[in-house]
Amino acid sequence: MTATAPAAPAAHIPSPIEPLPNQLLTALGQHRMAATGQLHALLRPTVRRQTVYTPLNELRRQGLVDYTVLPRSRGMRAWYLTGAGARMVKDFPALRGRPPYPITSATAASLKTPHTLTVLRTHLTFVADARQRGDEHGSLDWTPEVSHPLSDSEKVIPDALMHCTLTGAEQRSKLRAFVEVNRTTMSSERLASKLIDYARLWSYEPQPVGRQRSSQPVLPGLAWLRWYLVFPRILFVLTGASRQTLDNRISDLQAMAAQYPLVATMARTVPFGAAVLEDLETESPTGTVWSPLAGGAARPWTEL
Repeated sequence: MTATAPAAPAAHIPSPIEPLPNQLLTALGQHRMAATGQLHALLRPTVRRQTVYTPLNELRRQGLVDYTVLPRSRGMRAWYLTGAGARMVKDFPALRGRPPYPITSATAASLKTPHTLTVLRTHLTFVADARQRGDEHGSLDWTPEVSHPLSDSEKVIPDALMHCTLTGAEQRSKLRAFVEVNRTTMSSERLASKLIDYARLWSYEPQPVGRQRSSQPVLPGLAWLRWYLVFPRILFVLTGASRQTLDNRISDLQAMAAQYPLVATMARTVPFGAAVLEDLETESPTGTVWSPLAGGAARPWTEL
């Protein structure tokens, strides 16, 4: 009787899906800060909120995340990475190249909370819309504060850079957009002047001056072509005031697009529009809620 050789153990095949604690750390590294409900909507919208809350508390016990309680919110928590958490995620594949962003105290967190959470609130409208439509736009397709050099001392830093792939019946369309979220905390004139900054970025060509101060040569041509095949469309999302005030701000943006020569020139090839955040939440970003800044009837952001 011959002995049967023992079966070789099955090779371990890693799951392609990150464990939820890793996803939570990645989301906080990507978005800087998020309320519990926002993390739930972003990562696990179809399960109980406790599914997200439990690992967040465990990560806090490990010293990787902490939270600040939002004012007038009945105890709602906004979570962020600690220094230890920021050091851990900087080498996560999804976050390579992103600078660590530790928040040193609950007081520092509270100062950043209103704008940061509003930017993420905007992102969630696009995520929910993409899920319903079958498009590709997830938690890592929205990168806050991507810096674009305009000169040695100037930069253009949108609130977010958005990636979205529309999955139509016959073709796939890859779209990118710079997103500016305004809570009516700056003047309408200053908001409209952001269009000038984008027009300068659109037309900016670095010029070598004297001897190169960097080991990397200055490449000829438009600077934005280093990162994009097509200049991203520009989306302004407004909130925090009455409908009349927000409509006035959209009118001021449209006036800037029509009257400032460089912006008007950019408008011939770069789509840009403005919408009210509450409209995105009630009707979706692909609803007819965007006012084209170059003029025309309201339409979806994909048709600007």
